[in-house]
Order: sequence, then structure tokens, then C-alpha cells
Amino acid sequence: MARRLPSDPPVIAGFSPVHVLGSGGFADVFLYEQDMPRRQVAVKVLLDEVVDDHVRQMFQAEANLMARLSTHPSILTVFQASVAADGRPYLVMELCSSSLSDRYRREPIPVSEALSTGIRIGAALETAHREGVLHRDIKPSNILLTAYGNPVLSDFGIAATIGGSDPDEPIGMSIPWSAPEVLIDESRGTIQSEVYSLAATVYSLLAGRSPFEVRGGKNGAADLMARIDKGGVKPTGRTDVPPSLERLLATAMNRKPAGRPATVLELVRGFQQVEAELGIPQTAADVAVESWAIATPTPAGDRTMIRELQPPTRVGARRRTRKAVQGGVMAGGAQSVGTVHRTGSVTRARRKTRSTLVWATTLAVVVVAALVIATVIVVGRLGNGSIPVVADVRSTSAAGSVTFRWSDPGLRAGDTYVVSSNGAASQQTGSTFVVTGSKGDEQCISVAVNRDGKTGVASARECATIGGGR
Repeated sequence: MARRLPSDPPVIAGFSPVHVLGSGGFADVFLYEQDMPRRQVAVKVLLDEVVDDHVRQMFQAEANLMARLSTHPSILTVFQASVAADGRPYLVMELCSSSLSDRYRREPIPVSEALSTGIRIGAALETAHREGVLHRDIKPSNILLTAYGNPVLSDFGIAATIGGSDPDEPIGMSIPWSAPEVLIDESRGTIQSEVYSLAATVYSLLAGRSPFEVRGGKNGAADLMARIDKGGVKPTGRTDVPPSLERLLATAMNRKPAGRPATVLELVRGFQQVEAELGIPQTAADVAVESWAIATPTPAGDRTMIRELQPPTRVGARRRTRKAVQGGVMAGGAQSVGTVHRTGSVTRARRKTRSTLVWATTLAVVVVAALVIATVIVVGRLGNGSIPVVADVRSTSAAGSVTFRWSDPGLRAGDTYVVSSNGAASQQTGSTFVVTGSKGDEQCISVAVNRDGKTGVASARECATIGGGR
């Protein structure tokens, strides 16, 4: 069947067409130059022959979804959406250089890059899931690269609200990366099927082929569907892929949804653990989480200080906010110190001149101070809400990197470490963190434990110099 020619670019006020970028079954994508502000953008335009009320609704839904989610650093940015003078709906988007499908079949993708891509795109998916949205078409060609080489997830065109899709409405799918239950129409897409598709995509980047594709064999739709339904993905065949990553991908592509990680974030944590195992720089997972923030200033004279990456304080009113994993408003131990100071002041103000009362008051102050110090020590060890605290971060310097290690303070199933370094943070389950840089650079980290979405007290900062001693 001959490939169709692209449509003519529509007239859009404030934009000048340059050339066509690509064509699909329902839309063309053009390069335009925006007049104000001056920049190049990608414009997705629906084909005139497919536009009807239903398609317009789908396109509007995609525009709203993309706009709602595109503040995430790993989701394609949407600038605007409207209808051109000729009646065709269009979407103005960030211009990206290419998709990963242009690379993974031509050249091996480094393990570090595949892991980083899996973490970034996984964090974007987790964010979409927390907003109640499924993507339903995760594959290498829907992962674009920005001008700075950062991967972003695109094309929410067949996305659906979790649990809310029309059972009678046909959906599109990309067979090589679709979960078995979706292919045999047992499911129209779930979080577990997205886990499968993300793992299949990362597998493809490493193997240079889709998971059930046989080089030199029959790879038609029916052949692939039969192999996917049977399950049991084979290893990638690369000697530089560690066994732990092979096992993680195989688990995430389990034929039974119950055998896979329950959320995309669990798969992302697994990727981060492999990074720690390989000693490569950690990739941050940008996922919105709930945290507590102070809404009103503290009373006059109260010297309690609030700063980032500390546990919640009970002083003043509170309000709930949403913040990325790299942040989190938490309170330090200054409140306890302030309590000791105020107790001491009251005691001194009530001090009597007689020596017996002086000694009695002094003894009371000592006892109260000892109790407060003991309380601070206990709270410090338990952290916020009995969340354990990492207390022994150690560092080892080497040429071009610093490796930080610590002991397990008592993690439970589902707990993670939040490692803060140079103003950014990442979540992982391993107790090793590697920072790279130039010789002579000082690198510092602090480590806290995240339990049930709440981050406890951070450890003392540990610093080391790359290429030299402490």
C-alpha cells in the first residue's frame, strides 16, 4: 500500500510553516516558526478526512491531558491548542530532535542511558497514574529527545482515565510492547500493563529489538502475539547487562499482572538499585509526593527554623502541598533547642534568693534539661513518626568519583532512601550512592528514609573531595 502524502500545513496566526516532520494515520506533524516569542515548534494537525465530532473530542482530551501533565520534566511540553481557519484542530508542542526508535536498532544503547531513560519516563508515568491517567501506548517511538538530549514521553492520543474507558470503544495498541492481557482483550489497560510496556521498552533499548522479536524469523503481528501470550522473555543477549537487570525486566514482563511490580514507581526503584549496583551516577525520579508545609509564621520569639529536607514540624498551621521527590518541607531539631532555652529562661525568672531554693531550682533545671536532651536523642533516632534515621554515612574518594555508603537503619518492605546531593534528590533502595565530577570538587550528600510517602529526618551531611582525601 502506498504511503500517503502529507497534508498542507494550515494557516495559524502567529506561526509560519517550515516543512513537514512526520505523518501518521490521523495527523501530520509540521515544523513551524513562532513569531512571538521567536522559536521553532512542532505542530500536530489532524487530517481533514478523519475529523468528526468524536475525533475532535479525542483530540481535545489529548490536548487537555498533555497540558495538565506537561509541567513534568519528562513529559513533552504543550504550548497551546486550537482549531485552524480550515477547521482542523492542532496542537503546538516543544520541538524535539528525534525518538529513541531511530537509535536502538542502529546502535547499542549504553546500559546507563537505558536505566536513566527508564527512570525518567517511569517517573513521568507514575505522575500520570497519580493523576488518574493511563498512557496506553508506551514504546520507543513515543520517547522523544529534547534539544538537550533529555527523554520525554509524548503522544497521549489513546490515553484513558484509569478504570474509566468505554468498553465498546476500540483502542489502538503497539503489539511488540503491549501486555498479554491487553492483546487478548482481557484488559483495556491498567497500571500493571503500563509496568509491562515500560519494561518492554527498556528491554528494546538494550537488546536492539522488541522483547519477543526473533532476528531472521517470522515477526508478523500474529507471530508476536502468540509469543507474547506464551510469555517467558529471553535475556537481552548483552554481556554488559547485569543479571539483576535481566531479572527485573523479566519480572516486570511476567505474563500474569500479579507477578509484576504493583506500580511503575516500584520498577523505577529497581532501576535505581541497579544503578547503585553498577556504581553509576544516580538518576533522580521526579514524582510528585505529598508533604507538609508551614502556612503561618511562628510566634514572636520562637526560634524554630524551617528549611528544606527536614521532617514536619507541629508549630503553626499546616497545609498540604504537592512537591517533587527532590524537595519536601520538613522541620529540623531547632524546636527542641528552643524549648530548652525557654524552659531555662522561665526557671531563671522565678529563681529565689535563698540558697535552698537556688539549689532546688538548679536541680530542677538539670533534671528538665536531661529529660529534654533524652527526648531529643530518642526522637532523633526514631525520626518522624518512628521513621528510622541513617547515622553512619561514609565516603570513599577515587579518580573522577566519590562513593558514599551507609548501614541499613531498619528499613521495612516498601521503604526507600532519599539521597540529597547538590540540590537534587533521588530515591533508591540500595545503601550505596556514587557521585561523579572533576578532580578537586567537593561532593556532599545527606540521606533520609521515606516510609509511606513521608520522609524522615535527614542524616548529617557527609562530604568528600573527588580525586583526593577527605
